[in-house]
Amino acid sequence: MTAKDHRLIYLLNVAQRRVQRALVASSPESVPPAQAGLLFVLGRQDGVLMNEAGAALDLGPAGISGLVDRMTAAGLVERRADQSDARASRIFLTQKGRKTLLRAKDVAHETNARLMEGFSAREIDIVARWLTEIRNKFPKGDGQ
Repeated sequence: MTAKDHRLIYLLNVAQRRVQRALVASSPESVPPAQAGLLFVLGRQDGVLMNEAGAALDLGPAGISGLVDRMTAAGLVERRADQSDARASRIFLTQKGRKTLLRAKDVAHETNARLMEGFSAREIDIVARWLTEIRNKFPKGDGQ
């Protein structure tokens, strides 16, 4: 296959949609990928500011607000006013959120193993480098 035969935009989009569908189908009791992402952020730093969580997930204010609203309604997180700035909100895991985080970690581990199946460590390193370069070549804010 020559470089002109690679339909990278198409392949990247299809791959992303199929992985997301597989994540939902493989574990119906788990949360959608966006919610799992916020659980992972809070697993590293519970009580993170809303804007920090949005930045970590590459979401704007409306996106992170909607995500937190859905997760609050599901009982996974709670929003509290920041003690030093009442205009700012912090997000905290609930007990249900902590349990869901453990399951999300298992699902992510299983999915990553499936994604890497059949590839050498060197090949996976190249894929990871390529995906990182995409993020760097198209930083948040380009074309937004």
